[in-house]
Amino acid sequence: MKKLDVVAAVLVVIGALNWGLVAVARFDLVAALFGMKFGQVSALSAIVYGLVALAGLYQAVGFKAIQQRWHVSGSLQPSR
Repeated sequence: MKKLDVVAAVLVVIGALNWGLVAVARFDLVAALFGMKFGQVSALSAIVYGLVALAGLYQAVGFKAIQQRWHVSGSLQPSR
């Protein structure tokens, strides 16, 4: 499951960077990687966008479970 956590995190970061570039520079990195212009969508880019969305949903729904999987000997617990 930790590998899935890492893949999901990477996809969420890619999505966040892409949205940041869209907001700041009107540049769609995913479209550019597939040789398309801003706003164009192909089957492959739609798959990437879908995977990013699923990764975000996975992290949002499984937030507590992911934290517990990555918990290392009490280092993430708040002090009492």
